[in-house]
Amino acid sequence: MKFKGKKILVYGMGSSGQAACKLLHEKGACVSIYDDENKFSSFYSFEKNPTVKKYDLVVVSPGIKVHGNNLISFFLSNRVPVISELDLGFLFCKGKIIGITGTNGKTTVTSLVGEIFKKAGKKTFVCGNIGLPLTAVSLQTDSQSFIVCEVSNFQLELSKYFCADLACILNLVPDHIDRHGSYEEYVRVKKKILAKPKKQKIVLNYDDENSRNVILSKKVMYFSKKMLNKGVFIKNGAIYFNKTKIISCNDIPLFGEKNLENVLGAVAICCKFKIKPAAIKKAIMQFKAPPHRMEYLGQVGEADVFDDSKATNISACKAAVESLGEKRIVLLIGGQNKDFKFDEIFSAGYDLEQVLCFGQCGQQVFDCASSYGYHPKLFPSMKGAAYFAKEHAQPGQKILLAPACASFDEFCSYAVRGEVFKEIMLGVYDKIEMQ
Repeated sequence: MKFKGKKILVYGMGSSGQAACKLLHEKGACVSIYDDENKFSSFYSFEKNPTVKKYDLVVVSPGIKVHGNNLISFFLSNRVPVISELDLGFLFCKGKIIGITGTNGKTTVTSLVGEIFKKAGKKTFVCGNIGLPLTAVSLQTDSQSFIVCEVSNFQLELSKYFCADLACILNLVPDHIDRHGSYEEYVRVKKKILAKPKKQKIVLNYDDENSRNVILSKKVMYFSKKMLNKGVFIKNGAIYFNKTKIISCNDIPLFGEKNLENVLGAVAICCKFKIKPAAIKKAIMQFKAPPHRMEYLGQVGEADVFDDSKATNISACKAAVESLGEKRIVLLIGGQNKDFKFDEIFSAGYDLEQVLCFGQCGQQVFDCASSYGYHPKLFPSMKGAAYFAKEHAQPGQKILLAPACASFDEFCSYAVRGEVFKEIMLGVYDKIEMQ
C-alpha cells in the first residue's frame, strides 16, 4: 500500500496515534488529526470537523471506542477505508511477528518472550499494547527481526490486515463488556488474531476451555499445568516440551499460579520457534515480572503486601487471591466497574480476613460482599483503603491490592494506582512516564 500524497486522518492522539502520524509523515502522506478531546485542537493539522473533508484512509488509535461511535460510522457508511494503528504498523513490518493476546497475562508473557529471544541472540522488538506502539518500531525491522507484540482487543477491533506469524491466546474470560457490549462480541474481537489460521503458528492454553476451543488444528501447540501427550506441560515439578525438560518449577522466580501459567505460555511460544532450552531457562531465571502484576512489595507491621493493580477483572482478582492460599487476606477491591457483577468472587467462599471496598463502584462491591456474609468496609478512594490497611496491619496478614476494576475513577492508569499504593504502604515509588 502506497501512502505518498494520500490524505489520511489519524483519529486518536495518544501514543499510538502520535506514532502513526510520524510513520505516515515519513512515508510522504498528507496527515490530518482528530481527537475527541479538545486539548489537541490548537495543533496545526487538527480537523475541527473531519466529516466535511475527503480522506483516502482513516487510521484509528486503540483508545477510541468503536461501538456506537458516530464518526467511525460516518466514514464506514461513506466507504472511506478505516484501519487500526496495528494494521498500519503491520503493513511496514518485516521479519516474524509474534502476536500475544488474552484477558490476563499478556504483558508478562510478552516481556518474557522478548527476553528469551534476546538471550537467544535474536534481533527483537517488544511492542504493542505493552507500551511502545507497533508503528513506532515497524520501520526499524528487517527480515531477521522478531517482533513480539502484545495485542489487545482494542487494537484488534478495527483490524483488517494484521496477521501474526504466531498467534497466542492465553485465556478468555469476561472483560471490557462496557466497551464491546457483550462477552460474545469481546471473544469475536479477540479471535481476530487468528487472521489466517491455516498459515499461522498457533499457541493456546489447554487449561482454559474458552481459548482451547477457539480453533481445532493440528498446528496448535498447547500448554498446560497438567501432563499432555505433547506440547508444553508440567511433569514431576518441572516444565517439559514434549520429552525435553526446560526448567524446574522451583527455579522460576515469579510468584503464584497465574505466573506459572504465563511462563508455560512463553515457553510454548519459544519452542514453536525452536529456541534452545538453555536460552529459555536462563532468561526465565533472570526475569523480573513487570510491576503491578502480583508484585511482592515487602512487609508492613509484619504483614506481607502484594500489588496486583493490573488485576482489572474478576478472573484476575480471583487468581490473585487463590495464589496467596486464600487465608488471612486483606483484599482491596474497587474502582471503575466494567459492567461486572462481583458474586463470582464472594460466592467462592474465600477466607478473607477483611474486604476493603473503594471507588466509584465501592458501594456495589460492599453490598455484594455483605450479601455473602462478609463484613466489608467502604472507602471513597483507594488511598483511604490503603491507609486503613497499613494502620491496622497484623502479623501474618496478606494485604492484597487486586481491584477487579479499572482505575479511571481515581487514576489515569493501573500503573499510577499501583505506585500510589506502594508509596502509601512503603513510602517509596517509581516514576511513571506520563503520555
